[in-house]
Amino acid sequence: MTTTRALATQIEAFLRFKRSIGCKYVRAEFWLKAFCRFAQRDSGRTARLEDLARTWLARDGRRKAVSVAYELCVLRQFFLYLKRSDPAVVVPDSSFARRSTSEFLPHILDAKDIKSLLRGAERLRFPITRAVYRALLLVLYCAGLRFGEAVRLRLADLDRRRGALWIAESKGRARWVPFHASLAQELVHYLAVRRLHSTAASSDALFLSSGGQPLRVKTASQVVRILLRRAHLKPSSGRVGPRPYDIRHAFAVHRLVRWYHAGVDVHTRLPWLSAYMGHDDILGTEVYLTATPQLLHLAARRLRGRLMARRRWA
Repeated sequence: MTTTRALATQIEAFLRFKRSIGCKYVRAEFWLKAFCRFAQRDSGRTARLEDLARTWLARDGRRKAVSVAYELCVLRQFFLYLKRSDPAVVVPDSSFARRSTSEFLPHILDAKDIKSLLRGAERLRFPITRAVYRALLLVLYCAGLRFGEAVRLRLADLDRRRGALWIAESKGRARWVPFHASLAQELVHYLAVRRLHSTAASSDALFLSSGGQPLRVKTASQVVRILLRRAHLKPSSGRVGPRPYDIRHAFAVHRLVRWYHAGVDVHTRLPWLSAYMGHDDILGTEVYLTATPQLLHLAARRLRGRLMARRRWA
């Protein structure tokens, strides 16, 4: 039976295991160690770890449901790890966290919006900064990467011969992401500018700050928000309006639109899109498939065509 005294050692072993398979688990480490301190402090009330987990998750009723759900997800992974060596361990049930609901709808940028962002990037102050954000925006839109995946790319992750990007250590999975020849040309141009203006030629980061250091996700996100505001796509203040992450949503919806225009069977292609975007299954991809008016019009037109064809054959 797992005890609270051995909990700290088991958490360290679990973190080593997760990191050995590519998971960074930075925030998860913070949560697990906080749970460990709580369990060691309150173990006198109950000796059962699953009861301590329930109490810890419910420690502050004012927290958002999504925050509790994230912590529960990490705890469940840890308890499953413990259960491998101790069958008596009871894994916390998913009902330990109340279901989170969100009324947020992503803003699907159209091609004109993307062009506005690119024009904004070309007006940034430094030549290297202009090149970095033009290339970053194109990678986000053309390859549909998560924002952090794109910013953290290294030079070695770019395979120009194959025309593909290597995405490593992203949510515990790695994948190759092929891209179009037009993006390859843009990246070749960016690399030429990078060599001319970089003061840190030894850095292996693909995208650099104006000071020549590896670009940080927080910095890149702030600059893209500025570009969204300058393009009048986002209000001058507040958290409303498009987010940098919405470029990934635009990629997914625009891919569906192109498939509809090409006349392909979209349902058979969805697993392709899911794998390309780095999801385990189609359920993860559904979050990005917002029903825009254009998409609904194309789907309705295809349905009408099929119904008319059946009527002619009837």
